[in-house]
Amino acid sequence: MNTRRRGTRLLAIAAATALVVAACGSDDNDDGADAPADTTATTDDATEDNTETTEEATEDTTEDTTDTDEPAGEAAMIVTVDLAEEAVWEDGTPITTSDITCTWNAFLNTPGSLQTVGYDQILSIEEGASEKQAVITFGAVYAPYKTLFNPLLKNDRHEDCNDVSLDYEDDLTVESASPYKLESWSTSQAIYTPNENWWGDAPATDRVVIVPLADQDTEIAALKAGEVDFIYPQFYAGIQDALAQDNVNVQVEFGGDYEGFYFQSSDDETVAGPFADPIFREAFSKSIDREAVFQQIYIPIESSAELLNCGPIVPGQYCESNEAGSWQDTHDPEGAEALLTEAGWTKDGSGLWADPDGNVPEIRWIVNTGNERRENTQAFLIPLMQTAGFNVVADNCDAACYFQQRLPALDYDMAMYISTAPPDPSYLTGSFTCGQIPTEANDFVGQNSTGWCNEEASTAFETADVTVDETERADLIKEGLALMAGDHVMLPLFQFPKSGAWLTDKVGPVEAVGADLNNYMAFINFNEWEDLDGDGQIIIGAEQWPECLNPVTECANSSWYVWTVSFPTTPGLWDTTNDATYVPTPVLAGEPTVEVL
Repeated sequence: MNTRRRGTRLLAIAAATALVVAACGSDDNDDGADAPADTTATTDDATEDNTETTEEATEDTTEDTTDTDEPAGEAAMIVTVDLAEEAVWEDGTPITTSDITCTWNAFLNTPGSLQTVGYDQILSIEEGASEKQAVITFGAVYAPYKTLFNPLLKNDRHEDCNDVSLDYEDDLTVESASPYKLESWSTSQAIYTPNENWWGDAPATDRVVIVPLADQDTEIAALKAGEVDFIYPQFYAGIQDALAQDNVNVQVEFGGDYEGFYFQSSDDETVAGPFADPIFREAFSKSIDREAVFQQIYIPIESSAELLNCGPIVPGQYCESNEAGSWQDTHDPEGAEALLTEAGWTKDGSGLWADPDGNVPEIRWIVNTGNERRENTQAFLIPLMQTAGFNVVADNCDAACYFQQRLPALDYDMAMYISTAPPDPSYLTGSFTCGQIPTEANDFVGQNSTGWCNEEASTAFETADVTVDETERADLIKEGLALMAGDHVMLPLFQFPKSGAWLTDKVGPVEAVGADLNNYMAFINFNEWEDLDGDGQIIIGAEQWPECLNPVTECANSSWYVWTVSFPTTPGLWDTTNDATYVPTPVLAGEPTVEVL
């Protein structure tokens, strides 16, 4: 039985996780993003990345974890968590408060960290009654505290927890505290075997292999041929027909995935592009006929679908009526022309808009190569935008380049991706507030890959994170979204279905394999899947393959990194569920005690 500190005021507070791109059954960063990772914008259907191996970094770094630029201020909330006595890493060493402290320092201080939000609200982390009790003191009543500490980093794996940016360059070790451990990882496969020091139920199958597949055609062919047992493909029109086979089960659900257009809006001269000009950005946005794009690209996918008007969020508590969302009626070509003309823009001899100095901006539109839907969208929309006077060009690269390099570096003008969002809206703070724009000045920390900065919207999102009343919180989120719509930083398109397919004679039972397909953490429960054909293993096909294994920096932006490495192995304090709630992981002895001071 655990002893817990109890305050005079106890509070149940919502939680969240980062946006993953493609991610964050989807395809991009998201950030947490298709996302998340993050984006954590979310990722997409192509081939992503993952890499790294083993190194030294085994000395105890407890003192290093406390040597950091800790926030200063008065305590507003204390969260006391009790770690399960039996919770240990795969090498048998206990999971302790030092690991929680290391995680805090790593996310807060590592150059290039994608997720500082929430960690920057923590004033201190101290041992309570024992090394198994962590007393986490916040300088604000931070509502989405359950977004934090997933993944949890092993303190003695890092020489300095304040900078883990290079710790996975030469050492690909990923410490598990889950049913499986990552036995090996390479560019061609990841192999999971049972973690002998796991304290819960043993996994149902002794070996799980995850392999990258070149594209969706290869992925589907591999499943139908029995080369893989399960796939998590990005949904497209006709996928059920393509997968039709007596022993193939297909399951489709709607969750937190959404696709949109994004305009890189930073005015930082090192990355500023044409959309740093708010008038040009507004005119461009108003020139896009979303309904035409929707009819051309998305209705063939799902005939009953609706154009998404909620922004970077799906219909629900924070956008109660999709028909009346903040992005209603965005198409206004006459208004766009009037805006540019009034600002001194004119069309040149080619019919393209030129600024008052006679310069025609080139608009680099990036998507990940091999994503047929997005490439088709470019083929459809670019000629229309050129006719409208905008010099749009395709400037594409592969998924790893796109989601892990160019998006975080703001090296694009227009992007299109799916984000996988967690149930709680706090991901908006990490993805769209001023302080989360990665720049040289802040060591490229943050997941705001649009570069958009609106101080009023930032305040609304940040205040929502420290607001407990759900009605007030929803009003703040809606306020921030309305400001985003007014600044024309993105255009929402479609709430994307999630899909999973598997061979019913090779892996089961159906209720287990299909249990988590709508989860932000995707097919996290594969430890419960059974090998039905007796070959001793389950093989999962991956649409993308990460090129790095760092859970704090750019790798965390990759949906297929978190789905294939981070979520299944590295422990967290809270997990998401298929019905969009948060539950303690087996690392915890139970729910925390929360004291508002």
